[in-house]
Amino acid sequence: MKQQYDVVVIGGGPAGVVAAIQAGRAGAKTLLVEKTGMLGGTTTNGGVNFPGLFHAWGRQVIAGIGWQLVTRAVEAAGGTLPDFTNYKRAHNLLQIRVNVFLYAACCDEAVVDAGVDVLFHTMPGALKPRHDAQGWTLTLCGKEGLFDCKASVVVDATGDANVVAMAGFPINIPEETQPATLSCKASGYVFDQLDIKAINAAIASEVKAGRMANTDAGWNATYPNSGQWLSGGGANASHIHHINARTSQARTVLELEARKSLLRLYRFLRTQPGLEHLVIDHVSPECGVRETATIVGKKTITVEDYRTGRCEDDALCHAFYPIDLHMSTGSGLGKQELVEPVVPSVPRGALLPAGSRNLIVAGRCVSSDRLANSALRVQASCMAMGQAAGAMAALSSRNGMDPEDLVISDIHQLLALHGAILPRY
Repeated sequence: MKQQYDVVVIGGGPAGVVAAIQAGRAGAKTLLVEKTGMLGGTTTNGGVNFPGLFHAWGRQVIAGIGWQLVTRAVEAAGGTLPDFTNYKRAHNLLQIRVNVFLYAACCDEAVVDAGVDVLFHTMPGALKPRHDAQGWTLTLCGKEGLFDCKASVVVDATGDANVVAMAGFPINIPEETQPATLSCKASGYVFDQLDIKAINAAIASEVKAGRMANTDAGWNATYPNSGQWLSGGGANASHIHHINARTSQARTVLELEARKSLLRLYRFLRTQPGLEHLVIDHVSPECGVRETATIVGKKTITVEDYRTGRCEDDALCHAFYPIDLHMSTGSGLGKQELVEPVVPSVPRGALLPAGSRNLIVAGRCVSSDRLANSALRVQASCMAMGQAAGAMAALSSRNGMDPEDLVISDIHQLLALHGAILPRY
């Protein structure tokens, strides 16, 4: 590993891996730091292997590097893409299924081909401005201990604004966070042969006795909905409540509680007719987290901005998804569809922490209010933000300029060169 980089990206999830590839392809000497042993984040480690949405109202609004990675994985598996022109249906039917291994391997391949250095099993420990005011000194923690490297520009793609907070810039931490979900793959039963009504009644008895929670097998906090979990084989179908997983300590509590929930569900379901041979074939290494913190940015995307598709003169990319706030009450989900032909966008200022220089954020901790963030947090939108962050980081390092001072048309030109779709003013 080198001691000096133009760009260091912290976090190898949907935003971070794309940011690193974009910076590397633009000629920046780039390091990508990932806390696990696999790139892809939510797509791979979180088991939500259906990134979306890349299309709005029948046309593509997000492309570029993230789209390339997804379609390469689909092609490698011999799969097909949804019919995006048939858009008047549930949005989940427009998401693209990818094989976790193939997607992670495609990320590896693209990162290496872009000339990016990668460090797995490594986390940030501190971020301090350099004495010459030409960037940052970043303390990293690997298996061998602590070590420093220097960077002209740092991209925080942790999803939790960890690096921004380490540097001393303000973040917003909500009083209540969206529930998390532990995804798995289950088999050993035929769904159409199950008596879901009877299973739900049995769960209700267990809940009344204090041995289970309604949301062990579904999102509805009011009554059991085992059909949600069983119909999808355990994919994205539980809720773990009231834990803000921004810190290692809280994340530990979350992971323990999530597996505890799945274990009690497994033990119960095996007692039910038709589920005697239930098998948990795979459990995602990480519990999927929807919300922890957002930065206080130089601009903030409000839900009104998002709903109306407001496009500012520093907009860098599109985002598209229903407002999608998971809750610990009622049905467990508050969803609000956008109105055709609205397509939201993300301005540069929302990716820049207030008061900072040479520091960029990409991904779900983008500066936004809670309802806007519930939509902005999804994978395709994070990929688009990641590419914008990587382009800004490369240009900032090359030109010795703060990202806020870059000419917008120069950023747009670089993004378009690498296949991104630019917002329409």
